[in-house]
Amino acid sequence: MAPRNAIAVIGAGDATEDVRSAAREVGSAIARMGAVLICGGRGGVMEAAARGARSAGGNTIGILPSYDRGSANPFIEFAIATGMNQARNAIVVASADAVVALPGEAGTLSEIGLALKIGRPVVALGGWHQIDGVHHATDPEAAVRLALQLAGIALQRENRDD
Repeated sequence: MAPRNAIAVIGAGDATEDVRSAAREVGSAIARMGAVLICGGRGGVMEAAARGARSAGGNTIGILPSYDRGSANPFIEFAIATGMNQARNAIVVASADAVVALPGEAGTLSEIGLALKIGRPVVALGGWHQIDGVHHATDPEAAVRLALQLAGIALQRENRDD
């Protein structure tokens, strides 16, 4: 049995209500489209996306910066304690087939850079226009749909390289 698609959602840990609302919609769309949500497991965009996914019956994985699994937000179903602080960003994006990026700061930017470096498609929703290689969507549903489409293309390329 092939593993389910996984989409990482990245963005500000201290997000505005508008950004959190968009993240909830992204999480819900991920669940409705049958994918698993991966995030950093804490607050802001991460918590809102996980809340959206769980409310739509989806599965959530949180890649935590500390060794404390209890530090995960209440909507994380599977908490992975890394003790790696910001270095966990590499695990977040490497564990996903594609990434949906919402507005954020330096940590989000590092995740975008890491994702692009290892060949994970990145779809931005609200920002990140200045980064080459980042795709853009105008609404949460379109962002998730494009991320899944690009993930399929990336997987086809990987399989041809074997």
